[in-house]
Amino acid sequence: MLVGLDIGGTKCAVIIGRITDKEEIEIIDKEVVPTNKPVYEIIDLLFLKAEMLLSKHNIPIDQITGFGISCGGPLSSKKGLILSPPNLIGWDNIPIVEMAEKRFNRKVLLQNDANACAVAEWKYGAGKGVNNLMFLTFGTGMGAGLILNGMLYSGISDLAGEVGHIRLTDMGPVGFGKAGSFEGYCSGGGIAQLAQIKAREVLQMGRKVAFCKDFSELSNITAKSVAESADQGDELAIEVYAICGEFLGKTLALFIDILNPEMIIIGSIYGRAKHLLEPTMMKYIEKEAFHDSRIVCQIVPAGLLENIGDMAALSLAILSNE
Repeated sequence: MLVGLDIGGTKCAVIIGRITDKEEIEIIDKEVVPTNKPVYEIIDLLFLKAEMLLSKHNIPIDQITGFGISCGGPLSSKKGLILSPPNLIGWDNIPIVEMAEKRFNRKVLLQNDANACAVAEWKYGAGKGVNNLMFLTFGTGMGAGLILNGMLYSGISDLAGEVGHIRLTDMGPVGFGKAGSFEGYCSGGGIAQLAQIKAREVLQMGRKVAFCKDFSELSNITAKSVAESADQGDELAIEVYAICGEFLGKTLALFIDILNPEMIIIGSIYGRAKHLLEPTMMKYIEKEAFHDSRIVCQIVPAGLLENIGDMAALSLAILSNE
C-alpha cells in the first residue's frame, strides 16, 4: 500500500493507492485539507488523515510499502527538510521526513512538487517512453522538474528547476519574491496580477471590465475568472492571457535552446487554458528558439490532468524503497 502527501500553498492532499497488476498506480482514496493553519498543526492533521484513510480501508500501518511527500520547493530531499517555500509562509527548515518516519515507521521520500510531477508524467503520463523531458508546474507557482537521459536531475542542492525565480523584466508582476520573474508572469497569482494591472488601467478611464466591476473587486480577480471572461470573448481578458503566453513562449525558447529536450510538459493552468496561451506562446517559440531544437520538442499538457498531484506523491512512494 502506498501513502502520499501532496503539500501545496492553498491546499494539501493525503492519498492512498496501490500498484496494479499492470504496473499502474490506482488511487484508492484521498482527503483534501486547506493549508490554513500553523505548519505543525497542518502536518499533524495530514498524518492523522493518513491514519484515518488506512483505517477506513482496513489497512494496517505495517502494510505500507512506500511513503512519498511532494511539496513546493526549495527543499532538501537528502536532509528531508522543507526550506521556506515562497508559497508556504512559515514552513522554515521543517524536518517533515523525520516526523513522518517516526509516526509511520517507514522510509519516506521527499521531493519538490515539480520533480515529483516530472517523475509521475515520465512513468505514467504524457512522458511515457521519453528520456529527456521538462515538466513545468504552472499552478500557484512556477517550478520545473527535469528528466535528463532517463534520470531525474535535481542538482547539487536539490534546487535544479527553480525556474520561477528567473527575472524576465526589471518590473512586472511579482512571483518567487521577485518582480518581473517567470513565476510573476506565468502562474495563477501572476495572471491575476496582470489582470489587476490591466483592469485598473481600464477602470481609471471610466470603462467597464468584464471580470471586475469596480476598484473594490480588484483583489478578487483570479486566473480562472479571467479565463472565463476570455472564453466569452472579452478582449481585455484575452490580452492578459496573450501577455502570459508571450512570456511563456520566450522562456520556453530559452529552455529548448539550453536543454534540447524531446518534450516539455506543462501542468495545471496550461491544461485548462491552452487555447488561450498556445497561439502567442508558439509565435515566440518559433521566433526565438533554435530551429533544429524546436522541431524535435513537443509541448503538451500534463497527461495525468487533475490527478497529477496525487500521482506525483504516490510515484515518490514507489521510489522511497528503491
